[in-house]
Amino acid sequence: MTAVILSGCSKSGDGPNPDPDPIEDGNRWITLTASFPDEGGTAGNGGTLAYSISPENAADPNYEVRIFGAGKGFSLKSQRTARVQASADGQYLYNIQYTGADGGVFNKYKVSGEGAYEEVGYELNTAVILGTAPRWNKAAEGIGIGVYAGAATLSYTGEAPNFVYENRDSEVRIAILDLENTAITNTAQFTFPWSDEERAAGYGVGRIDVPVLNAAKTKIFIGCNVSKVDPTATPTIGANGEPSWPNDNENIEGTKTLVLDYPTLRNPTVITTSLANINNHGYRTTTQYVGTDGHVYQAVTSHGTGHQILRISNSTNDYDDSYEFDLNTALGVDNAGIAAWTYIKDGIGVVLYTLDKSGAYIALIDLNAKTATKLSTDIEAEAALSATLGQYQNIGVAGDYAYVPLTPGGQDGNLYVVDWKNKTVTKGAKLANQSGSFFIGSY
Repeated sequence: MTAVILSGCSKSGDGPNPDPDPIEDGNRWITLTASFPDEGGTAGNGGTLAYSISPENAADPNYEVRIFGAGKGFSLKSQRTARVQASADGQYLYNIQYTGADGGVFNKYKVSGEGAYEEVGYELNTAVILGTAPRWNKAAEGIGIGVYAGAATLSYTGEAPNFVYENRDSEVRIAILDLENTAITNTAQFTFPWSDEERAAGYGVGRIDVPVLNAAKTKIFIGCNVSKVDPTATPTIGANGEPSWPNDNENIEGTKTLVLDYPTLRNPTVITTSLANINNHGYRTTTQYVGTDGHVYQAVTSHGTGHQILRISNSTNDYDDSYEFDLNTALGVDNAGIAAWTYIKDGIGVVLYTLDKSGAYIALIDLNAKTATKLSTDIEAEAALSATLGQYQNIGVAGDYAYVPLTPGGQDGNLYVVDWKNKTVTKGAKLANQSGSFFIGSY
């Protein structure tokens, strides 16, 4: 453990997070992030810029954010799109670099307004544990959790044509990060804990993501990208003589979540609910939040597909199959897909969603009453918006307001300010864009 930490540390600043609440002392910043194309021209795949503004400027439609160009936004360290998290007070950004020579390196930044970000704390190399393209999340305030799942590896016995299927197991690695002191505090490595029945039925997992800690800080819940093959079917024999069994994803039974003890990272198990059958790993956006009531609310969504929010009980640490929030039902539609969402408090959340996988719409939801209120913007039906949501990462909340940046690919847009108490949305700061780029989050 010591070797892992020391091999990847370099001092670039110091100091834990300050005690004063920046919302109260007037120094609150709203950080906006945007991605830009890589050298090959792939939109949004070349890295991430950050730029912070005051709440007053965020709400002003005459204020223009120019994040692109020399001397404008701050370039977060990452060869591809950064996986950005932030402290609740908006004073610090956290990132683990994604791919490249420094993939897996954790960085922490102090936010000081506009393009002023100072790297502070230790620079940790988590790649020894998590690889160079880890998924991670701020699982609770001050606590980060990085996760990795190797590709499902096919095992079988016998010889052609009498191959016998065995399993599609994956290696899992976990690391706990102290975000205040920039340290790795625990790690674990194990085979994904399918039951004997699931393993024999052809289940596998190729990606895990968006870990969250329960309210008691005793359990970690991790979203899973589950796949399945049909081991009862006749396998196809490839040119190399290796068998492959046909895809059977339409027969996946339920939505599944990986659970571990915290902080020991022991006793990995899988919980399943039959209320949904869509993956819950979110791709780039957080899907799970701890509610004011202590339950974990989990959007079952992947790549903008899925319209349910389910609940993991604070008493059983298992799915509560008596609870289901259906965005389609709440809105009176049948074609909604959750692209991103955030929990605010007392059951209230804000959801960014598509209709028939097009546009970008905002709704306030009440998870207790199971209702939704659509909030209209002037560009919501813009078809080009949906293409930018695949990398959408975060909806920031400060006080009575949530901040939703929306820019169609390569086009200017705005920051939309949601007054969640009064159920209104107003057009805020103008977001100047450039070709192959789009804004992907607020913090």
